[in-house]
Amino acid sequence: MKEKNHNTPSLNFLEQIIVKDLEENRTGGRVHTRFPPEPNGYLHIGHAKSICLNFGLADKYKGLCNLRFDDTNPTKENVGYVNAIKEDVRWLGFNWEDREYYASDYFEKLYEMAVFLIKKEKAYVCEMSGEEIAAGRGTPSTPGRISPWRDRPVEESLDLFERMRNGEFPDGSRVLRAKIDMASPNMHMRDPVMYRIMRANHHRTGDAWCIYPMYDWAHGQSDYLENITHSICTLEFEVHRPLYNWFLDALEIQENRPRQFEFARLNLNYTVMSKRKLLELVEGGHVAGWDDPRMPTISGLRRRGYTPASIRVFSDRVGVAKRENVIDMALLEHCIREDLNKNAPRVMGVLDPVKLIIDNYPDGQVEELEAIRNPERPEAGSRTVPFSKVLYIERNDFMEDPPKKFFRLSPGKEVRLKYAYIIKCEHVEKDENGHITAIHCTYDPETRSGLSGSTRKVKGTLHWVSADHALETEVRLYDRLFNVPEPDDVPEDGNFKDHLNPESLEVITGLLEPSVKDAGPGERFQFERTGYFCIDPDSIPGKPVFNRTVTLRDSWAKMQK
Repeated sequence: MKEKNHNTPSLNFLEQIIVKDLEENRTGGRVHTRFPPEPNGYLHIGHAKSICLNFGLADKYKGLCNLRFDDTNPTKENVGYVNAIKEDVRWLGFNWEDREYYASDYFEKLYEMAVFLIKKEKAYVCEMSGEEIAAGRGTPSTPGRISPWRDRPVEESLDLFERMRNGEFPDGSRVLRAKIDMASPNMHMRDPVMYRIMRANHHRTGDAWCIYPMYDWAHGQSDYLENITHSICTLEFEVHRPLYNWFLDALEIQENRPRQFEFARLNLNYTVMSKRKLLELVEGGHVAGWDDPRMPTISGLRRRGYTPASIRVFSDRVGVAKRENVIDMALLEHCIREDLNKNAPRVMGVLDPVKLIIDNYPDGQVEELEAIRNPERPEAGSRTVPFSKVLYIERNDFMEDPPKKFFRLSPGKEVRLKYAYIIKCEHVEKDENGHITAIHCTYDPETRSGLSGSTRKVKGTLHWVSADHALETEVRLYDRLFNVPEPDDVPEDGNFKDHLNPESLEVITGLLEPSVKDAGPGERFQFERTGYFCIDPDSIPGKPVFNRTVTLRDSWAKMQK
């Protein structure tokens, strides 16, 4: 059999690069990646894709993956974000072992490297303000304005840079810039800022530094110091790659030199993926926090009931692309349905109850009926549910004047109560407003189904709970946070928050079978015929609060039609 080469279609373009590097011994047989989040917010589903990619490639090619925090902006970062990020990565199923690093680990070394560039006349201290630097950058078709301090003597820049570090100058009064090309068509090459003065307490280094490196300066050098072989970034960093390589060249780095590759970031419809916008939602009170189950954050998805496996499968199915695209939320929802259908135990829950009375059922009698835990997993066995004279069913499972092909309950019609008996509607009770308060039925005692089925068949099957045994619980019906596919695509005078879905959360009281009473936070269930639900951390023993993870089917697809 002919061995596959690195161009096989089964490999994405990053895998093809890695296989070729290994075949050519370009990296000394090593594969070493990193996941480098900024600790200035919570991770979202886009970061999950990057986590799965970086750790997954390292695992596939028997390499290593570091977790490195890009903590170069202390005004927006804190240890709370660091801890949340670590929790998310662990929850997704990845282990960085002892390779937890921070850009701040390298502050001294980065400073020394910057001094080296000054001595090589490839960096200088500039006294233009941030506004002046921005205004002087020019446009892609017109050169930028050269700084008056671009050609200052090396010794002067060295002295000023050291005094910047020592805190002798006010914030914003001086920066260190790379000396590259103010006429470059790539705006990132127009003497970019490497360091700025910023007096801010850092969550790891405290007040030891008052100058902090910029991302473009710290990123590539951190990769080099950690012996990274493949620095995998999202597509917006493609234009940064020439600068990434320029710094390595200027530092005369040849051995163990990292290379940057870019892939298309994950864009998901019906949500926003910008940390800034997500922070707006949190600070504006539009959601209950970073882990609100409507948020696309990993912590929000976890709280909503998504599983690590479903997100890993989603990331794999999305694939690795070179061009930007928008992924349909329905694919993510399909992945969690697929996972929970196989693994979630079934329970019966009634979310909009109406009383159902079986008139010919013995008063006071209670039967324990056997019900399947999960038809996809016979080894999961069965559970028992109590059955009695007075039950609750879903209000929309009954119609007085039904249309054709309505296979649920209506006057004179028979249906099966799941795991129980066939019943027939005899009449209803109504209040003074004509609202149905109770449905009266009779049952056929010879039609108990249990697990083995029954000889008599009817088309409709309803779920139910026993009135005397039902567990009353809070149920939070979460839906998509935005009501348009692309909330970022708004008119100039508009705002993405104008498209928030006012029906993204409905809190109701549901009635559930008593088997869930002792379930704990994080446990997931399928409410039969209704959807998948997860127990929220707000729950207290004996009183679970349920979050709807996803409906049984894609109701949004029907709405769009």
